[in-house]
Amino acid sequence: MYPTDFSDVSLHALEHCIPEIIKRGIEEIHLLHVIDITVAEFEAFELEEVYREKLEKLARKLEKRGADVKPVVTIGLPSMEIAEIAEKEGVDLIVIPSAGENVWRRMFLGSTASNLARTTQRPILLLKYGKEGDKIEPPTDCGRIFSRPLIALDFSKCSVKIIKTVKEFRKDVDSAILLHSIDYGKIEELEHNISVAKKNLEKTAKGLGVKAEKEVLVGSASQAIIGMALSKGATLIVIGKKGRSFIRDLILGSTAERVIRDSKVPVLLVPCD
Repeated sequence: MYPTDFSDVSLHALEHCIPEIIKRGIEEIHLLHVIDITVAEFEAFELEEVYREKLEKLARKLEKRGADVKPVVTIGLPSMEIAEIAEKEGVDLIVIPSAGENVWRRMFLGSTASNLARTTQRPILLLKYGKEGDKIEPPTDCGRIFSRPLIALDFSKCSVKIIKTVKEFRKDVDSAILLHSIDYGKIEELEHNISVAKKNLEKTAKGLGVKAEKEVLVGSASQAIIGMALSKGATLIVIGKKGRSFIRDLILGSTAERVIRDSKVPVLLVPCD
């Protein structure tokens, strides 16, 4: 599924990134536009036909790239509508671009991307765009987006789901970075915990079946993930999102929340509930 709001960033991703993802073997795309009822209010129903025509034109262009495209226009709260339709249609992946926003707005109000991350039970590929004035800065070359993933693991059941998801695009991986961050345990247990983590990463690498570097760091998980992704030249961060309350995530943030907010490279978010 690709939700679009017809912004410059969204249209750029649709033109330059989605076609590259189609080449990875995508058969069907649900092209979605949600008319935000909180913004459009009574005009929403009048706009529906206008946006349907715009979406149809985009769909026809996208079909020339080799995928069956199903355009849908709906009215409601964007994150809720995207999550509900994705669940109903059984989509394998939601792809959504995200551009830099005012930090205070992100912290207190959120965005469609971060709200969607809280609500959906489908994997999300978040394309990270930068903005300098009116100029947009594209993410990693989408043709190579899966070539060097950094895979964050905590060795829980969530990690099993993450590895299962990565195996879906294993043929596109040149090399991976497997990362575990130790932010738990007593000081006297640190050496033992590092040793155990290294052994677990070795087992995971063998099961994944791709060339992989194994890294164990001590400290904040979100800082370790973002820093390692930059230093190792990762093209993608793969991380799990465990269920927590909306209010707790909004106020305190989870590791996944901080990563999708601050990462400069695309993020593949795997729900683990």
